[in-house]
Amino acid sequence: MSKLTRRRFVLAGVGTAGVLGIGWLAAPPRQRLVAGTPPDGPAGSHRLNGWVTIGVDDSVTVSLCRMEMGQGISTGIAMLLAEELDADMDRVSVVPAFDDRIYNNQAIAAKMAETFDPRQEGRLLAPVADHLLRKLARELPGLAITGASTSIRDQWLPMREAGASARQMLRQAAAREWSVPVGECRTTLGRVVHASGRSLSYGQLAEAAAGLPLPGSVRLKTPPEFRLIGTPLPQINAASKADGTAVYAMDLMPDGLLYAAARLCPVLGGAVQRVDKAAAEALPGVAAVVVLDPQPGGMAGRGHTAGGVAVVASTPHGALRGLERLAVDWNPGDAAGANSAEVIGTLRRALDSDEATVLYQRGDVDAALRGGGTVVGARYEVPFLAHAAMEPMNCTVRFDRDSAEVWVGCQGPAVVRGVVAEVLGLEPERVRVHPQLMGGGFGRKTFTDCIAQAAQIARAVPGRAVQLMWTREQDMTHGYYRPAMAARCEAVVDTSGRVNAWHYRLAGSSMGQPALMTVTRDGASDIAYEFDHMRVQHAMLESPVPVGIWRSVAHSFNAFFVESFMDELAATTRTDAVAFRRAQLAGKRRQLNVLDTAAKLAGWGKPLPPAPDGAPQALGLALHASFGSVVAQVARVSLGPERRIRVHEVTCVVDCGLAVNPNLVRQQMEGGIVYGLSAALHGRIDIEGGQVRQSNFDGYPPLRMNECPAIQTHIVASSEPPEGVGEVSTPPIAAAVSNAVFALTGMRLRRLPLSLA
Repeated sequence: MSKLTRRRFVLAGVGTAGVLGIGWLAAPPRQRLVAGTPPDGPAGSHRLNGWVTIGVDDSVTVSLCRMEMGQGISTGIAMLLAEELDADMDRVSVVPAFDDRIYNNQAIAAKMAETFDPRQEGRLLAPVADHLLRKLARELPGLAITGASTSIRDQWLPMREAGASARQMLRQAAAREWSVPVGECRTTLGRVVHASGRSLSYGQLAEAAAGLPLPGSVRLKTPPEFRLIGTPLPQINAASKADGTAVYAMDLMPDGLLYAAARLCPVLGGAVQRVDKAAAEALPGVAAVVVLDPQPGGMAGRGHTAGGVAVVASTPHGALRGLERLAVDWNPGDAAGANSAEVIGTLRRALDSDEATVLYQRGDVDAALRGGGTVVGARYEVPFLAHAAMEPMNCTVRFDRDSAEVWVGCQGPAVVRGVVAEVLGLEPERVRVHPQLMGGGFGRKTFTDCIAQAAQIARAVPGRAVQLMWTREQDMTHGYYRPAMAARCEAVVDTSGRVNAWHYRLAGSSMGQPALMTVTRDGASDIAYEFDHMRVQHAMLESPVPVGIWRSVAHSFNAFFVESFMDELAATTRTDAVAFRRAQLAGKRRQLNVLDTAAKLAGWGKPLPPAPDGAPQALGLALHASFGSVVAQVARVSLGPERRIRVHEVTCVVDCGLAVNPNLVRQQMEGGIVYGLSAALHGRIDIEGGQVRQSNFDGYPPLRMNECPAIQTHIVASSEPPEGVGEVSTPPIAAAVSNAVFALTGMRLRRLPLSLA
């Protein structure tokens, strides 16, 4: 492939669009109120636009175009619409949105525009690229994707405009009913009220309002007028999760459901060479035995899941019994010799090679490194990591020869539709996807390998819905792993405590098609610190191990590398870690405020009491910005028996713009910290002979209850538009703990998982 970079791709798009017409290019993205194919609302309801229906019983149903995987997005998005609609939240529910372009994620497209680093010479083109990509995202089908902490950012205006538009139509309907000016009608908690005191409920007005044209423009509330936004409401589906009535994809039982169990090649990417099906097919209740081809499922077609054999039966037990009767010979494929230790060795050597792409450069780094001052260097490493969502990969498909239905928890329903259509030889319009509640995603459910397998299995038993569910072991041993990465850091600190030169080199996979997915830059070249001489490089090395996006993507390892090294620089120059960072943050108001607030709340610089068992404690700090938000964390640690690292408390300060629901923000901060701390203290995937060694939570343990620290979250008050929160608390925690361990012991831990043993 020619050396097509993302920047060239985007510039080519700009040029092509220019050919298509300056007018189209300059016009704003089209409105997002009217769906081309609006879904049917509940019985007795009336659709006022592509986002909301109102029932005669005063119920308000919101079309949810982002997938709920525990992040609380169904509540956050519903609040945006209910705020401007003046709806009663107790009457609001959500349903999955239909597949339509108005639900496309324009913020994801804008994320691509970050190809232009704000420090680079291309910064003048960045707004053009952003505008173009948002327009393209509105026009192209299939971009209703959940990811990159963009859901609230993307929906902030469309949902509010949809609510305000519906509210205006209800006011107009009431004004007609009463023959009064619209200006005399106001709304409150699901009712339109006239100045005379008369009132009608939204349900009573919905049919008349649905027949009115959409308002040409609407006025949105200002922050002082918000009634719901900014309040800590409970999650809409909290009760159903607590009482067990919440329905996840794996809970579905369509009529006539069959069950499929699979045995996958134990070697990553391997395939079936020969299988004897006879014994399995002879079992009562077994409907089919299906050989599964290796399935592409990685980002931009990179990587594939091993092939295998599936048994379809009338019960899950029958399917598992069938698997036991199979005799399979495997073709291990190209990954048979893959070893994670060798991958790490290759990364280490790459840190010293001349083969690396320059992601960002300013000044003369080499001259500055030779020019005097205190020179500091260090190397860091992180291992492969699994997603380990609580709900294993699963999918239910019914193939009716000329159409198909799919029930699945996924982060891109339209992508699923395309994959299933391709496997079954159908037009995409003949495939209907029913998105389901997910028991965790963390990026893994952007991949479609299990879904393609389910479609392949369903083809063998047409007319019957078939549910394929991977075991926990299959889920962990056939993932798309966060890649192992290494970094070499060098810097010069002058006599005033300022970093004069910064040389940062990464080595590792691209996590996708290199031309379009150089996301390894995130958190590396766009750091907040200002240095006169700076160079960031990436030595891209691919391995047979399938890799992909993992919660917070490249920020997860770049934050550990950068913030650990910043702490090393502070320690080498005998400077307080907070003061040292402040010296490199000239003019960065948000970062300075978050840093200072975290330090103050954590009691930075004050004597610490001993831990409950009398062991000494220390604090460590890290600061990182990602997905539009800025987070600082201070970890308080001590050492337990056998020098085991114990994290007692984490103080987390986040500036995420306006917090739509502070409860959800706090939950995301806590969940992200626990997820990141699990990886920091325990997480590693080892591969030998192409096979993943860890297969369950005993070998890949999440943080246990007795290990979970107290987490104090402070949200910076802001009236700026909301930014991402789903991933932003994961990146800093490893560095904060590592830096605390150094403060406690004087030992610098440069590899994850952190261990003093």
